Amino acid sequence: MNPLRKAWCRTFQTAFRIALPVLPYREPQILNSVEAIPAALVEKDIDSVLLVTDPGIARVGLTHGLEDALERVGISCAIFSNTVANPTIENVEHALSLYRDNSCQAIIGFGGGSSMDCAKAVGARVARPGKTVGDMRGLLRVHHRLPLLIAVPTTAGTGSEVTLAAVITDEKTHYKYPINDFFLIPSIAVHDWRLTAGLPASLTGQTGMDALTHAVEAFIGRSTTAHTREMALDAVRLIHDNLLEAFEDGNSEAARRSMLAASYEAGVAFTQSYVGYVHAIAHSLGGMYGIPHGLANAIILPHVLRAYGDAAAPKLAILARHAGIASTSTSDHDASCAFIRWIEDMNGKLGIPKHLDGIHAEDLEAMAAHADAEANPLYPVPVLWDRTDLEHMYRIVAGGRFADEPAVAATNVSETVNAPETVRVPIAAAVQAPIASPDKRASNTGANASSIPQTREAFA
Repeated sequence: MNPLRKAWCRTFQTAFRIALPVLPYREPQILNSVEAIPAALVEKDIDSVLLVTDPGIARVGLTHGLEDALERVGISCAIFSNTVANPTIENVEHALSLYRDNSCQAIIGFGGGSSMDCAKAVGARVARPGKTVGDMRGLLRVHHRLPLLIAVPTTAGTGSEVTLAAVITDEKTHYKYPINDFFLIPSIAVHDWRLTAGLPASLTGQTGMDALTHAVEAFIGRSTTAHTREMALDAVRLIHDNLLEAFEDGNSEAARRSMLAASYEAGVAFTQSYVGYVHAIAHSLGGMYGIPHGLANAIILPHVLRAYGDAAAPKLAILARHAGIASTSTSDHDASCAFIRWIEDMNGKLGIPKHLDGIHAEDLEAMAAHADAEANPLYPVPVLWDRTDLEHMYRIVAGGRFADEPAVAATNVSETVNAPETVRVPIAAAVQAPIASPDKRASNTGANASSIPQTREAFA
């Protein structure tokens, strides 16, 4: 990156860091079960809500218990269940029409990060009817209070129930971008571990590594506070101690509760301290190819950390020691390398590949431009990269080769630590697992439907 642009980026980031103590960050009210939602709505005199979810959750009836409970207290519920893995502008507009047609007063985002992001964007469109979704792209362009927004996560990873971001894809241009505004932080979040029980193992792994990425990027950035450092450290420790158990035993209450806590704490950390180039690259890959965000983050994370080199080593060493990956006597360099190797080892145990096949060279320029525009100057990364550097990172993520060209070694941004053998997965095969048969009661973004209340009587 040229010196003038680098100076601008660091000046911009410094200004935000100085302003952090006075910015209107807030955390949502936490409810511990879905059974508490109707009472919260009644207390606010709300009699009509929009429920935003995805086809998998709708197919297994995971929301039926909540729908019945709302009906019991006289609250009508319009349901938008077509949210895709990377929610689109079209999703938002269709859900918005349903909100308006049913005179809704509140929005419930029920599902993974995609459903919650779609719900946030609908709320932003309600708050700013004269603005398109694209008009609100970027930082602080909503600036109006949303209708009551309730977030009900069914995965432990995105932290979307506490963040100020909604990530939306323009289905026409394949451009995936965040909308960031304090008014997008939900007013209420529901942490019901039963909603994550029975989540397919692959999604447990991917979303857990998504939470890890949030915590790590927030911690190693240059805009941390004592609070965000504490949240990130605890999140990494919880993920280290619980993710494999949650992956191997979907009904482990202790592991599921811990992962929900980790996801939330990581969300608090990155909401205030931001993320980095892992997210910028992942968003561009998601927009271009539809790869799920958690999977993309998990694959990209060790490559970016390694490329940061010595600039990130001291903070990665702190994370390694706090999680018990390295001892207090281990040097920063060795501890940081151990931390990166642990991430790669964790990915391997979770069935997450090291590289992605199917990235096309012809898409590189557009994706690098999108990643550059998203990250710079906002993200307070350890090392600043320009489009050329980002292009090389796509090559590293692809294992040194794009789908439509012969193998070429990456230059400029390079990896400095030996890594395991390359494992490739075509992007077409890297999307979320197909929905299980109805008798297994599992969805690609939800939980075991039989593990939570499904009837009116259960809410009595």
